[in-house]
Amino acid sequence: MSKRQTTVLFISALVFLWLVGCSRNGDGSAIPTSGSAASANVSGNFNAVPSTPPSSSQPEITPTSTTPASPKPSAPPTSSIKQVSFSPVTALRLADSKIGWAGGEGWIARTDDGGKSWTTQWEHPYIINQLFALNSKEAWATLDIGDAKGLQLLHTTNGGKKWIEEGNVPNQAFLHFVSSKEAFSGNARTTNGGHTWTTFAVPDSLVGDAYFHDRNNGWAVTYEENAFRIMHSTDGGATWRSAMSRATVSPVTGVVIRSAGKKDAWVELVGDSGMSQTSYSLLHTVDGGQTWIPVLANNQAGSGPAPGYELGKTTKVPHNFGAGPGTLYVVNSQVAFMGGKCMPCDLPNSMGKTLDGGKTWVNLPAKFVGYGSQQIAAVDAKHIWWINNDNTEPSILYTSSDGGKHWNKVHTFVKTP
Repeated sequence: MSKRQTTVLFISALVFLWLVGCSRNGDGSAIPTSGSAASANVSGNFNAVPSTPPSSSQPEITPTSTTPASPKPSAPPTSSIKQVSFSPVTALRLADSKIGWAGGEGWIARTDDGGKSWTTQWEHPYIINQLFALNSKEAWATLDIGDAKGLQLLHTTNGGKKWIEEGNVPNQAFLHFVSSKEAFSGNARTTNGGHTWTTFAVPDSLVGDAYFHDRNNGWAVTYEENAFRIMHSTDGGATWRSAMSRATVSPVTGVVIRSAGKKDAWVELVGDSGMSQTSYSLLHTVDGGQTWIPVLANNQAGSGPAPGYELGKTTKVPHNFGAGPGTLYVVNSQVAFMGGKCMPCDLPNSMGKTLDGGKTWVNLPAKFVGYGSQQIAAVDAKHIWWINNDNTEPSILYTSSDGGKHWNKVHTFVKTP
């Protein structure tokens, strides 16, 4: 063999060995030649192997908790939200001086520390119309979901840890439960917790909603021919009698009725409106309508006399602060609170009270900001909660433990964008 042939054979051998070596991975495994098989192999190991090995000098991150770390949720669970982030507040109800519920546009929240902190218990895209509580465990809420059957009724028996649907409320009147099963809303009654409702007959020319304290005793207001009548039924609406009839210059455009006993009734009559003012009067009876106490008569220059009173004629009946009515909250047959609203004022929210069934009236000195609705709730004559809403600013909760002499700014319900 010549020297030239030997050189060619030597080079050929080197090329053969190089080709064999390139057909193996570093661990000796064969590289697939099929394109699909290669893609499967790459995708299976792409996320498992880091592009660069971690440095052994980097410190380890040790969880502060002794329990295993869990993935961070995209949003906190409902029960873990301590700061209510919604405004305005559309409903408020207390179980005692520390425990209460609030509701708004798509949420229900509970406080156990007098309103300082709140836990969101339920979220939904609809507005809470009303809340009612028998105690710290059992409560109800209504919300308008656009159902022709009425408002959807929610119920909790464990303090709000779980809210369940219990049917519908057939109207938007004041809902109040007298037991776990029996409730009244306007002229409607349920005896099975809201699953079904029956209705009482009401008098003709009715203004606003009737109010039934129990299955026998009901109240209603009628208006016609420049006179109003407060009607009373003691047989479940089968018959109605006039408990008061009075001529009025001002029309009766709205009615709010509350009752703290079988023979007790607080009747607010809303009159005419004008120049950012609304006239109204408040009457109270404790003997089934035989006698009436004139609690308030808010005559206004822009809106005219209160219902039942004459134009330009002075009256010894007390006048509540404000240019129009706020929220009426009745605690019992002796104690009631009434908010006032003055939309042209810098501090539009005011409040007054009676501690003797309406014989005397006290206008409280405090006035607060907020050009929206009011929410007032009270446990007794001393413990009062007062939420003032605004169209652009957050809702603010104030509480008093001395009957409204002093107020504490307890919580601001942060407004969401």
